[in-house]
Amino acid sequence: MGEWRSGGMTYLVTGASGHVGREVTRQLAAAGHEVRAMTRTPGRTPAPNDVEVVAGDLTRPDSLDEALRGIERMYLFPVPETASEVVARAVRAGVRRIVVLSSSSVHDETTHSGAHHRAVERAVEDSGVEWTFVRPDEFANNLLWKWGHSIRTEGVVRAPYPEARRALIHERDVAAVAAAALMTDGHAGARYELTGPELLDQPEQVARIAGVTGTGIRFEEVTPRAAREEMIRFMPEPVVDMVLAYLVESVTNPPAPLPTVEKVTGRPATSFDQWVRDHRAQLVG
Repeated sequence: MGEWRSGGMTYLVTGASGHVGREVTRQLAAAGHEVRAMTRTPGRTPAPNDVEVVAGDLTRPDSLDEALRGIERMYLFPVPETASEVVARAVRAGVRRIVVLSSSSVHDETTHSGAHHRAVERAVEDSGVEWTFVRPDEFANNLLWKWGHSIRTEGVVRAPYPEARRALIHERDVAAVAAAALMTDGHAGARYELTGPELLDQPEQVARIAGVTGTGIRFEEVTPRAAREEMIRFMPEPVVDMVLAYLVESVTNPPAPLPTVEKVTGRPATSFDQWVRDHRAQLVG
């Protein structure tokens, strides 16, 4: 989109221990920029050696002053309850560009996720700074908590709506778009909708995992009620209900794979097979 112009600035990555935040941190550092990674657990957050790791908690805006010192560009993890105060503090500290990790769910604010992410977007829109919203559809990483345990212990995936097709996205691609919007000009006011490169139904996803990992994983259809009872063991109810609603919608109206990752980064979105290779240990042990 544009070329980064060196100015000796430091980038702040909030939520730096998250699966996207870690990648944003790594990619900015790999590009030669000074990066400050903010997390609630600095002692347990891995980061490249040349990255400054600092403590900060987005639910406690008064804890951010040191992290914001000298920052002009910031990657913002979405915490709606305190977003307005966090953004106000960032603006007072001199932040002039904010890239928000949002979600495609903002198109339906009646959902928990849609209301959650849109509240953060509004806080940034109202701030007067340059902004970009990165709106991924479903992360492939969701499979780790949905299926990982049953894959490792039983070699089976149990799920409802086998015909549901999703274009699952690698967290590295989401981070790449966010990093590009931070580093280069030409992204102000953009709302980037992101998907993975291919639609796969759930048995196809399982077959890909089995093929890449060389294991005998099988798919077994279960009722929505049984699936909900299992998922609630690992995730909050609103999130579980949102995931099941996505599956229902994806049976008859699956999301179209979008070319946004390639348009912004100059390279194709990462395949589902590659995501499986990158997460083999987490999936199958």
